[in-house]
Amino acid sequence: KFILAEHKGAKFIAHCYENEKRELFDAFVPGEDATILIGPEGDFSKEEVEAAIGAGFIPVSLGNSRLRTETAGLVACHTFILKNQK
Repeated sequence: KFILAEHKGAKFIAHCYENEKRELFDAFVPGEDATILIGPEGDFSKEEVEAAIGAGFIPVSLGNSRLRTETAGLVACHTFILKNQK
């Protein structure tokens, strides 16, 4: 499984479930390598989110709007770029 593989740097999972999540902008450390999981249309299953968290992925939010899968990936990448410019 991808979530059990070794990943360099921070590991994040963006999902839409209501639970304790940090904003990606606040969770990401500039200059750090990062992996972020973006779910399919309709989001990850609760079991997938729990498995990722169990594998060390940090739950994050990309904002208050529900995004399409294609848009969420771009928002995440743009967040990393913005944070690295500071």
